[in-house]
Amino acid sequence: MRKITIFDTTLRDGEQSPGCSMHITEKLEIAMAMERMRVDVIEAGFAVASQGDFEAVSKIAAQIKESTVCSLARAVVKDIDMAYEALKHAQSPRIHTFLATSPVHMEYKLKMTPEKVLQTIGDMVRYAKTKMSDIEFSAEDACRSERDFLVKAVSTAIEAGATVINIPDTVGYVTPIEMFDLITYLRNHVHGMENVALSVHCHNDLGLAVANSLAAARAGADQIECTINGLGERAGNAAMEEVVMGIQTRKDFYQCMTGIDTTRISTTSKLVYTTLGLPVPINKAIVGTNAFAHEAGIHQHGMLANRETYEIMTPQSIGLLQNQMVFGKHSGRHAIEKRLNEMGYELNKAELDDLMERFKQLADRKRSINDSDLEALVTKQTLYVENGYRLDRFTVNCGNYITSNAVVRLKDGEKLVEAVAIGDGPIDAAYKAIDMLIKAPPHILDDYTIFSVTEGNDALGEVIVRIKSGDKTVTGRGLSTDIIESSILAYINGLNRLL
Repeated sequence: MRKITIFDTTLRDGEQSPGCSMHITEKLEIAMAMERMRVDVIEAGFAVASQGDFEAVSKIAAQIKESTVCSLARAVVKDIDMAYEALKHAQSPRIHTFLATSPVHMEYKLKMTPEKVLQTIGDMVRYAKTKMSDIEFSAEDACRSERDFLVKAVSTAIEAGATVINIPDTVGYVTPIEMFDLITYLRNHVHGMENVALSVHCHNDLGLAVANSLAAARAGADQIECTINGLGERAGNAAMEEVVMGIQTRKDFYQCMTGIDTTRISTTSKLVYTTLGLPVPINKAIVGTNAFAHEAGIHQHGMLANRETYEIMTPQSIGLLQNQMVFGKHSGRHAIEKRLNEMGYELNKAELDDLMERFKQLADRKRSINDSDLEALVTKQTLYVENGYRLDRFTVNCGNYITSNAVVRLKDGEKLVEAVAIGDGPIDAAYKAIDMLIKAPPHILDDYTIFSVTEGNDALGEVIVRIKSGDKTVTGRGLSTDIIESSILAYINGLNRLL
């Protein structure tokens, strides 16, 4: 059966979502999770965009061995040079260059004639080809381009040495029928198309990104570009988990398959949501809280009779485990490591040592620890920014007859710093004390959210804050059985990132 290449751009297009920027260590962790999931191509970033993007692409390129690592580059020499420098240590590198081909983009954004666009495509793909063998060319806004001109642009890229041709629905404009027709048209009218991979990159402005991607696969596309959880600019991109499970569940219709290890979908999806400090939508297809939940009586009756009455795939197929193993203070390291592996997490010795230390601390405060607690402990390892401030201790006093006050002491390297503040409640007081200690750029607390990770009076509480400074927004996360401590940890984490 024909194999569809899965090209994941979470670390590039997904990160371009407002408020979804990631630290280099977080990007590397997500890239490694993608590699374990057997994602074919990881677009690690836009190397020329910033020094941070360049370093992230470079580190991911050096670390990842089983997946192709790709960097985006505009059709200009500087971008292509930077992409090459970032990717040159990769086991399997790819430069992904692009230029718009629609009339509106050429006239108003590029201010280039169609002839100049064709010349630039040829020149820059040819130049990129001198750097490495695997070159992808994207005709930006292809779905609003004139077909005859699009054929010329694609043909020019192929003649110049492109190995992958990508057809983006940049603004989420087309319908599945139109996408099917366009892919069929290109396959039939572009000379040499049979010698390259044909790809699609669909945006979700009208909620059709996954449908358009699957229509393209049905029409013969070889690669689908997508993001975990559908992250991306504006309304996002095609959701990788929906594309993959759509193909797997309906192989009979699409007549193709992917190489993705679907049992890692749930874990990787949660990792991305947690890293960005975003809640999982309850009705999100495949990975939402309610995706495998049944409340209506008639549904429950059908499920008890035969699961297939209301479930077209199993929870286990995406890595969810129906059974729960409960741990406590006497649980051993081996059992916990085994359970984490079953849940899709692979920790090295140092990471496991750190987790076990925090597991014991939690076990002293909580009678039993389940899978959700373990998952929270794993994700907490990515909370802290290297060389940032650390919480040493805090005291808060509050009540309906006193003014709330807080004493907060932080570690700044080996130095201890302390401040006292009053505020409108314990959190406000603690945050004002922290602001006295951490000299961050001018900022405001844009959002503050509390989640219960598990159930019960001793549940782990997670706090997510969004801090805005100018045009930059960062996310901070904190995790503890004490919600005030969670709040303080989240604010410190956010300010460290801002710094």
